[in-house]
Amino acid sequence: MPINSDLEGGVFGPEATAAMGEAFRDACQQLHVANQSDELRTLIATLIIAAARRGELNPVRLRTAAVAAFAIVKSHRELEAPNIKAAS
Repeated sequence: MPINSDLEGGVFGPEATAAMGEAFRDACQQLHVANQSDELRTLIATLIIAAARRGELNPVRLRTAAVAAFAIVKSHRELEAPNIKAAS
């Protein structure tokens, strides 16, 4: 999956795209989602793109931001899951 598939008009240059690609690869590896669903990988890519749009282009910090945000999203989803089951 290309990391820049959601970009409008090529907002990021080659160096930024390379940094985001490195961060994406490393985040997927760290989170053990390299062979998981496209939904999880898309979420990680989206988190990296969001951090890059805020001006962060260091691949290590992009990865760290994505991993931290992923943990927050995951815990939020887990907190909502019991409520969904209880309402059924």
